[in-house]
Amino acid sequence: MPHLGMLVIVPKSSPLCPALLLALALSGCSRPAAPNLAETKALAAEQQQETNLAREQMELIPPPSKTRYMAVKSLNLWENPYLTVQGGMATLHVVVADANKSDMGLGGMLRPIGARRRDLNVRVADLPTALNSIPESSWPYGRVIAVEEAHEIPVSARPEVRRNMETVIKTLNDLGVVVYEWTENGRS
Repeated sequence: MPHLGMLVIVPKSSPLCPALLLALALSGCSRPAAPNLAETKALAAEQQQETNLAREQMELIPPPSKTRYMAVKSLNLWENPYLTVQGGMATLHVVVADANKSDMGLGGMLRPIGARRRDLNVRVADLPTALNSIPESSWPYGRVIAVEEAHEIPVSARPEVRRNMETVIKTLNDLGVVVYEWTENGRS
């Protein structure tokens, strides 16, 4: 019985003819349809609208205070959110605001900053949503975020991490967030 793509030639005398035709009719095509130009434009417009909405929400956070964030010498002391960019995702580090308003014991043994830090793994595409869910009180330096590449990356994964780093920086710029690139040796 010869095959020509989806066309099957079945001799008339075959008892399998009705069963074979039914199986072919139910199986359908296995190749997905290519998106047309209108669908692509609609998807791009929807993504642009989501970015604009996320940018409007980020603008509620005050502009960055360069004198405050430039004085930070270590990411352990960084109080704003910061990102560690990896191959398939980014880790968003957020310091939750201290509920205790007094200055007594601030940063000491009883109130360490590390106890208020939360680490969230986020897909790069979901970064705007994740940033908008961070309360304004967790942005003491204003609308600035430190970004670093993950440490000890295998050589084979470095191009993917670099591409994700570029995507993260572009996303943050689109949202109106100042990017403060951090290297392994310290700030850039």
